[in-house]
Amino acid sequence: MKYHLFLALALSACAMDLDTSDTQQSSELNFKHKLPANGFARPGGGGASNLSYHGGPTITNAHIVTIFWGNEWTTTGATLAQSINGFVAAYGTSGEYNTITQYSGIQKSSLAAGTWTDTANQVPHNATDADIQAEASRYIAAHGFDPNAIYEVFLPSTSYSSDGTSTSCGGTNLAYCAYHGNFVSGGVGDVRYASMPYPSCGGCQSSGFNIAQNFEHFISHETREAVTDADGTAWYDRRGNEADDKCAWSPAPFTDGAVGTNTDGSPFAFQYEWSNASSSCVQTR
Repeated sequence: MKYHLFLALALSACAMDLDTSDTQQSSELNFKHKLPANGFARPGGGGASNLSYHGGPTITNAHIVTIFWGNEWTTTGATLAQSINGFVAAYGTSGEYNTITQYSGIQKSSLAAGTWTDTANQVPHNATDADIQAEASRYIAAHGFDPNAIYEVFLPSTSYSSDGTSTSCGGTNLAYCAYHGNFVSGGVGDVRYASMPYPSCGGCQSSGFNIAQNFEHFISHETREAVTDADGTAWYDRRGNEADDKCAWSPAPFTDGAVGTNTDGSPFAFQYEWSNASSSCVQTR
């Protein structure tokens, strides 16, 4: 599931099994599906085939910058933003994150590296990929650039994300729940980022999860993929699936209160991760 420069690695909304060589990656492999039922199968999966390393960069000691776009995050969404930041602060030293330390010397790390609530710039109802990149660039212009950061842009409930004709929850053509990518900025270099749309539909919700837990599911998925395959040229299997693609939705996302809890007391939520060490989807390592 690769783009060369823009890597829209969707947390896709239903199953498809495409087979390619492990050297051929293109936007044609992006999964675009109709609105699924809740609890659908993983996209493509890849069976028991392990990930292969293709020579590209990983982020050995990663950081996350959370960007909350819109006034909602200072009013009805303020508590939700607090939960998301709490999750990010705990995630990088957890056993769930440790699952990726087997790839290219990636280290457990304190991921939280900054947060920003942007109320000055209007959030589009349809936030295109160009809009998400522009929002990440606004943060960098105001606060500086961290080459080890993933700039994760969280949309309010009144907006949705689009990539071409495909959309997240709230759009007319649901195909994904979240994605990560990269773009080259002439001012700073290679920027890694993620679009985190509001999980407002059944196709992007896990059974029994609240909104914070659904967002945490997306964060666990997209962050580990951005770390292990920062530019779409590092770790993925023969079908183009990255580590989290192989375990998306099946087994079902899970919770782990030992790592931490949200402001309402609910446990943090995660996705299973592919482990080359065991050739299977695992919770922790």
